[in-house]
Amino acid sequence: METATQTFRVGHAADADWETLVRTVVVQIGDVPTGANLGFVYVTDTLDGDLPLIADKLRDATGVEHWVGTVGFGVMVGGREYFETPALVAMLGVLPDDAFRILPTVERPGDELPDNIMNWAGRANPMLGVVHADPRNAYIGDILNSITDDTNALLVGGLTASRGKQAQIADGLTEGGVSGVLFGDDLAVVTGLSQACSPVGAIHKVTKARENILMELDGRPALDVFREDIGEVLSRNLERIAGFIHAALPIAADENGDDAGDYLVRNVVGIDPDSKLVAIGERIAEGDRVMFVRRDGAAAKEDLDRMLADVTGRAGRTAKAALYYSCVARGPNLFGPDSEELKAVQAAIGDDVPLVGFFANGEISKNRLYGYTGVLTLIL
Repeated sequence: METATQTFRVGHAADADWETLVRTVVVQIGDVPTGANLGFVYVTDTLDGDLPLIADKLRDATGVEHWVGTVGFGVMVGGREYFETPALVAMLGVLPDDAFRILPTVERPGDELPDNIMNWAGRANPMLGVVHADPRNAYIGDILNSITDDTNALLVGGLTASRGKQAQIADGLTEGGVSGVLFGDDLAVVTGLSQACSPVGAIHKVTKARENILMELDGRPALDVFREDIGEVLSRNLERIAGFIHAALPIAADENGDDAGDYLVRNVVGIDPDSKLVAIGERIAEGDRVMFVRRDGAAAKEDLDRMLADVTGRAGRTAKAALYYSCVARGPNLFGPDSEELKAVQAAIGDDVPLVGFFANGEISKNRLYGYTGVLTLIL
């Protein structure tokens, strides 16, 4: 019986030109498992222009035909994080040929998927897709829902994060929308989401709003409610809240009771003390609910541990491989400089489980766009 390390292999390298990095990764991967047919590749944004060359070279060197991946401000492998240096991580493995299909780029909501994808989805009943999205596309949320409407697959993943090219790999080079890989229901997978913020006050009803501007909460001026929630110390100097205090939109539980207590974090993008207005990074309407949260390292670690226990418990067995997508504001910015976030993930899933991922410009879980979160997927 093959072990996880025999069916999936990883390689990683940093601090060199792209060709040297690829050679090092291929050496680390070693003997390619018989039947290996799917690979994931992630690079830091210092290599954004080299990603298509890297993917082609990996395909030629390993014989693995199908590759997906993108660019991140940082990349991760095992219990290690790479930032601010040319770095490459890759993972390849063996899946049943009919267990997955590469999802080509979808640039607009409602764009028809190719016939080969729809025909496969009709018989494979995909339950999950791992996707990469272009943050420049303003319709990502609608595109995710459109893909799910067509295929029934829930989507997880991350938004490309680059100071240069917003490149993705979906067999070939692409950009501009959502691409990735869909998994059929005969492939067992589990996913989980970890937040990095904790509430600082109650959930409020939006009683007056315009576009992304909170005018009244619970019938009171929005800024008055905001000040009460964040406390007297922070209220004295509202400039101190930048990057620390955020708005959060609670998610209603579904018919199964899932998602209760979950929320979407959005930045506070402006405050008008004279008119007592608070602007956030999301359109909002009267009747919506909102609360305020703070970035909190201790709470983030506690919620990461909760998520890891939940996912590994639901898995019930050691995974063959794992994918992890984390917000660029997490990692060393929240957990510390010594790859503490990834060490925790690797320790929870098992030291021998191959793990790759990237630090994203936003995260995707159950079709929703999140911020300041970590999204884990186990392939069983």
